Amino acid sequence: MELNETQKKRLRTRAHDLKPVVMVGQHGLKPTVLEEISGALDYHQLIKIKLSVGDRDLRDEILSQIVQYSQAQTIQRIGNVAVLYRRNTDRPDILKQDF
Repeated sequence: MELNETQKKRLRTRAHDLKPVVMVGQHGLKPTVLEEISGALDYHQLIKIKLSVGDRDLRDEILSQIVQYSQAQTIQRIGNVAVLYRRNTDRPDILKQDF
C-alpha cells in the first residue's frame, strides 16, 4: 500500500517523539538485526532506526536493504536516523488513531 503525503505527514508527526528501537553500528547489517527490525515493525508498525555506519552512500545502501527485507516504507530519513512504517493487519491501524 502506497501512502499519500497526508498519511506520511501524520506518521512523521507520530514518530517525532519516538526513540530509535534498533541501532545498526560498526559491524554493519547482520541477519539478527534484520529480524529485530522486522519484529519491531510487527509490534509497533512505526519505528525509528539509527544507522551509525560509514558515509551517506553506505547508509543509503543499508537502508534500502532493510526496506527490501522488511517490506516497510521509509517515511523519513534525517542524517543517521530513519523512520519506517509497515502496517500490521492484526493490530489497530495507527494511521486511524488519534494522537
